[in-house]
Amino acid sequence: MKKINILIIIFSVVIFSCSKKLDQVPISSATSETFYTQQQDFINGSNAIYNSLRGYPDRQLNLSETRSDNLYAVSDGGVRDWEGINSFHKTIASNPYVIEAWNANFNGIYKANVLLEQIATNGSVITDAALKLRLEAEAKFLRAFFYFDLVRWFGKVPIIDHPLLANEALEIGQSPVADVYNLIISDLQFAATSLPDVYSAADKGRATKWAAKGILALVYMTRSAPAYGIDGPGLGLNEWSNALTLLNEIIASTRYSFLPSYTNIFSYTNENNAEVVFDVEYITGVSYVSGTTTVVLGGTFPWVLVPDTWFQSNGKAVQGGLTIRPLSNDLLNAYDAADTRKAFSIQSGFTYNGVTETRSFFKKMVDLTKVPSNRVDWPFNFIVLRYTDVLMMKAECILHGATGTQAEVDAIVTQVRNRAGITGAVTGITLAQLFAERRKEFASEGSRWHDLVRSGQIEQIMLAWDAAEDVLNAMSPFNKNFIIYPIPQTELDVKPGLYTQNPGY
Repeated sequence: MKKINILIIIFSVVIFSCSKKLDQVPISSATSETFYTQQQDFINGSNAIYNSLRGYPDRQLNLSETRSDNLYAVSDGGVRDWEGINSFHKTIASNPYVIEAWNANFNGIYKANVLLEQIATNGSVITDAALKLRLEAEAKFLRAFFYFDLVRWFGKVPIIDHPLLANEALEIGQSPVADVYNLIISDLQFAATSLPDVYSAADKGRATKWAAKGILALVYMTRSAPAYGIDGPGLGLNEWSNALTLLNEIIASTRYSFLPSYTNIFSYTNENNAEVVFDVEYITGVSYVSGTTTVVLGGTFPWVLVPDTWFQSNGKAVQGGLTIRPLSNDLLNAYDAADTRKAFSIQSGFTYNGVTETRSFFKKMVDLTKVPSNRVDWPFNFIVLRYTDVLMMKAECILHGATGTQAEVDAIVTQVRNRAGITGAVTGITLAQLFAERRKEFASEGSRWHDLVRSGQIEQIMLAWDAAEDVLNAMSPFNKNFIIYPIPQTELDVKPGLYTQNPGY
């Protein structure tokens, strides 16, 4: 588990209580400029930025998986927060998941900006030059990471690259997506050349140069996706070769490897395994008090897509009010009969108190022997980027014309399928087939919506899926504006006219 999280406890009490409320982000208050007086303060400041990743996994499950063709999550238990996300409602500018995506990312950006400013002004107290460079690179990696998340959800967002007072932030509107990408790429390039190859055990979980290269490769690939006629994450660029160069460097490093067992990638007793390029790490059983709130440092994401009654049917007293988010028939029918990933990732029905639930849901991230007493304190890390993804992204780049061969693509997909129990080699893999394989390989890992956008086929896929799947006629017709989410209404209300709402909402 990530040791750096423990340091956040004391730091959080000292500094986070001085920050403005989340609903005022990104209008930030520079209240921490006097905190950084010794080297350990800068390390604690870096840890605090990592702490802003805590909700990242939940966000991918709520905004990516739930939005995608993987789930037909029309609520049967009253109005749920995911209902408008799943069903393409136009009135979700006040949805808590949408607000969280905006607030949490800008909070992380604010913390990164504070640390970077303090390194520039007070960094002389850092006596270790290598540590100083590393802390700067980590802050820039994380700032880029948060901005990339924002661009993928909202398109145009304000660029804030230093701490601002509230009145200053009121003058900064949304920037073109291309300009936001410029900051993201600059930060990641700096991180890729300045971060360490690897860390000691005490610092596991921090970003490495390989994590920076992997995320930068994904940035290039996302920019290369079609623009769809909206101000979204795709710019229609041809940067597949840029991405491939970075992916090949990760592969050539031999720091990572393809695990022979799919289930071992997600074992609670095999974290930080050879597949993990970057993850969000958690520690269970540790908490601190901030104001009137007790904050725990475990994860919540294993529980997000799983109904309480399934836990209860297995003798686990999990109670949080979560009902089932059923999987789509389209996804269930996509698996080959021999595919072992299906049984591992998906629970196909259960019985509780004499009532049989026949619908299926994701259980991939749950180990029933590790269920915590506090449902928001799971002892499990979330893998953001793993080696199999690096390989499959390489195949995607080659299929888009980057240097490589069809044989390389086929070999990558064959390897992935063989591990899943599907024997035999495949040949002539197309982009559509590659994305179909990604859908099964990364099910419940939060990548499906982003993959659909990058595929260039999201309109056709979602329209056909909606027509076939929406038996309750509860979903709004999909249109390309729904590729991104609305700007939160709270942000529009701070200063009317400062931000423009995304079309379609």
